[in-house]
Amino acid sequence: MSRAASKSPEAEPGLIDALPTPSTGYLHRSEGPLHSLVFLLPFIIFYEVGTKLFAVDPISHGEDRIIAFNLMSRFFGWFGASGKYLPGLAVVGILLAWHVARNDKWTIRPSTLLGMAAESVIWAFPLVVLGRVFIIFWQTHVTLMGTEASWKSVLVLPIGAGIYEELVFRLIFFTAMSLLLVDVLGMPKVRAALLMVALSSVTFSLYHYLGNERFTAESFAFRTAAGVFFGVIFWTRGFGITAGCHASYDIIVGLLRAAT
Repeated sequence: MSRAASKSPEAEPGLIDALPTPSTGYLHRSEGPLHSLVFLLPFIIFYEVGTKLFAVDPISHGEDRIIAFNLMSRFFGWFGASGKYLPGLAVVGILLAWHVARNDKWTIRPSTLLGMAAESVIWAFPLVVLGRVFIIFWQTHVTLMGTEASWKSVLVLPIGAGIYEELVFRLIFFTAMSLLLVDVLGMPKVRAALLMVALSSVTFSLYHYLGNERFTAESFAFRTAAGVFFGVIFWTRGFGITAGCHASYDIIVGLLRAAT
């Protein structure tokens, strides 16, 4: 799990606690679940409203949802729970439970939220540059969003991708794998972290072909590299900034593609 995920006054050292980090200040607060929740909550609401108003599937004429969102809905359905807002409520519930488990203070700093927004945009640009490298050297255009969309969907669907894909492939995946590799199998934490980043990145890349997109080596390589990048961001900067970075990248690239 992320460095922030394992910190509490009485908790055992987490997966990355071997790395020095301040216990107070912006870096500590921005990694925490409470600031992640407050930072992401407006985007969760925007995604729910936006998919209803703007993101319409041209074939089914229903709401065009992110695959990770649909997978979460099916998962809840296996246990008899249904409702279009369950994935969003799950994000809120997980972050609140995580905050309570850490026994953190219920204090929100607007300056921290602004810093998280700025970081999310800044961290998106290395991926934009990597995409340009693929265009220059491999003569192919690859992105994380596999299909063309209207300008309205360009602003809505990336929000869902950032939140729900990072929830599944970073927060939930890293937490589950940490329990298995470190707590059950006793693997050294650094080795487990590297394995978790690698496995989550490959799984994240393959996940994009669950829809109608055709598999290509170039898109698979780019998305795997992006998964590694997001894994490192999550490992060092927490869930909120990782989700914001993912969404920011998709929005930037989507707007650039719509403008050309």
